[in-house]
Amino acid sequence: MKRVTLAIIFASFTLVLAAQDAIRVNYKGAQPTISDFVSALVDHNLNAVDEEECCNESFDAASRAWDRHRKGLPLEEGETVTVDEKNGYVVYEYRSEYESTENVLRVEMCYWNEADKKHKLFACNTVAFTNGKYDPGQYDALIFYRYDIATKKMKQWDDTGVDFVYRSDDDVMGSYALPRAGKDITVTLWYKSGKKQKTLKWNGRRFVH
Repeated sequence: MKRVTLAIIFASFTLVLAAQDAIRVNYKGAQPTISDFVSALVDHNLNAVDEEECCNESFDAASRAWDRHRKGLPLEEGETVTVDEKNGYVVYEYRSEYESTENVLRVEMCYWNEADKKHKLFACNTVAFTNGKYDPGQYDALIFYRYDIATKKMKQWDDTGVDFVYRSDDDVMGSYALPRAGKDITVTLWYKSGKKQKTLKWNGRRFVH
């Protein structure tokens, strides 16, 4: 595989929010849970949509599904929301079928406790598949936010050791999967001849290859 070239313009892929806005995370108890992080990001997104600041159809769908879920309302057909508070993981999925084609949109979120005990790293990963094969859409992205325990706010964060690449210069696609168990991110490289996986290991501050 040739040296990969970043193919992201964050102006296009950023979730529906202003990249440098600090997002307050409201919670009860000793520390925020994954649901608190998700609600903070969703509320920020829904406010942006209401103000017509920008539009990200994938995360907008996930946001509205989360809003229905926390209000105890039924989800739309094809939608599921899975919440694993113990492992700090949430995933929204939307599945649709047309003739022999199955499309899956997945928006997953999780967080890590940093070794300095002053910050947490929160991530939101959007991926799309067609018939089980990675099929990146317009809004596919892996975006991180760093939460400051003292201020109870998080901001988008790029110093993570992860270079998000969805397509390399030799046309190899890369998809990412956040951990529901463990702490490491799985990267799947989709070659024409098949797929290979590698792991980005969490060291308490960043991810290393």
